[in-house]
Amino acid sequence: MQYIKGMRLTCLLFPLLFAAPLLTLSGQESKLPAIGVVTDLENAELLAAAGFSYVLESTQRILSPRRVSEAEFAEYQRKSQDMAIPLYGSNLFIPGELKVVGPNVDEEAILGYVDTVLRRAQALDLTVITWGSCGSRSLPDGFSRVRATAQFIHLAGRVAEVAGRYGITLVLENLNSTECNFITSVPEALAVVRAVDHPNLRLCVDIYHMLKDKQPASDIRGVGEYAVYSEIAERKDRTAPGVRGDDFTPYLRALKEEGYTGNLMLECRWDDLAEQAPAAYAELYRQVASVYR
Repeated sequence: MQYIKGMRLTCLLFPLLFAAPLLTLSGQESKLPAIGVVTDLENAELLAAAGFSYVLESTQRILSPRRVSEAEFAEYQRKSQDMAIPLYGSNLFIPGELKVVGPNVDEEAILGYVDTVLRRAQALDLTVITWGSCGSRSLPDGFSRVRATAQFIHLAGRVAEVAGRYGITLVLENLNSTECNFITSVPEALAVVRAVDHPNLRLCVDIYHMLKDKQPASDIRGVGEYAVYSEIAERKDRTAPGVRGDDFTPYLRALKEEGYTGNLMLECRWDDLAEQAPAAYAELYRQVASVYR
């Protein structure tokens, strides 16, 4: 804790320097996406000192009824009230043992699980839950992709209805093809969101997964009103911005052209979060500002 307090003094200028809105040439304020990190909520103070605005946690760690008792959840609820920056949402939505496509889909089990997760998310004042969940949505060998798409759209509609009751927005995430074999591009994810057509199911544009599969920034075209959340990391080894020098600006520019002003969340692998966080924030902020100013 002493090291973290010292770091807060060292990094004091980060939030002061970067919190002020940029001005366009016309003199109007230009809203930049806020920057957060997908990490344990216990890291909030450290990240606040580095300039970050939000934390996003794991559903399986803090919300899942299959892994978190009501007593344990109550403790997470208490911790969330004392965080230095807000707990914005969660990821890892549905565990791998609950299949949402394939021959063994138990809709009622999924909906029961989802109801508890979303009730708890509402109690924590969360805004979004990222729906990646590769293990849950991966297709079994030989299973029809057409049938799986119809299954997913149907189930996503029912899940979105539950999300609507609790005021939570689910954001469907494009994954990469080395990790998953279903919904592995932004256009695929967007097509599903449009087909479901429910205000509580929207789109996560994951730039890391796009980079991993070498997908062009032009794939972001058309996301418009549907994209409300985005995740980012460098392509090789999923490192933080600035480690290898990846240029995210083509993807950020494509988001801006679609009117995107939602959050940008780093979902990275860190060697030392306390040491790397300030530089990662500064580098991503630099790239965001170069596009959005």
